[in-house]
Amino acid sequence: MAPAPCKVRHARREDVPAILQQIRELADYEHELDSVEATEDTLLATIAFAPDNVESTTTAPNTEPTSPSRPARCLILFNEEDKPAGMALYFYNYSTWRSKPGIYLEDLFVRPTDRKKGYGKRLLVELAKEVVATNGGRLEWSVLKWNEPSIQFYESIGAKKMDDWVGMRVDREGLTKLAGLLD
Repeated sequence: MAPAPCKVRHARREDVPAILQQIRELADYEHELDSVEATEDTLLATIAFAPDNVESTTTAPNTEPTSPSRPARCLILFNEEDKPAGMALYFYNYSTWRSKPGIYLEDLFVRPTDRKKGYGKRLLVELAKEVVATNGGRLEWSVLKWNEPSIQFYESIGAKKMDDWVGMRVDREGLTKLAGLLD
């Protein structure tokens, strides 16, 4: 199925309100709205944006460079009415075993009113193109175990569950404590 008419491009600074709104909608869907700490200012400070009027999609040649303080990029999808309908917020990672770069998809979101139009697949296709264009080794992401509709969608496009791996995280007080363990 071809996606409904849409436009995908790298986010520009002017897109930050739409990005934040979609982050909040995703968090609400995942029953974690109270956990959202992102603000327009923090997104402006941490995403590498495309300049105004740049319609770049893959390999982001005309976007700001990523850096330790600005590690993320974001693709924005606009529906046939030219309204923000979805996003893919991602960053680059690295496979030591393959000795290749890759992309980690932090969040993929399509507004409920715009689902079943091929937009999620279109965003993943654009990310896959970027991985291929950079001679990368993989595109990966995590999905909540209870989110069966998303799992089924991801499997339908060829994604495989990583059942042998367990996600691990240190954050908040635990991160501060770990950082100071040897002081």
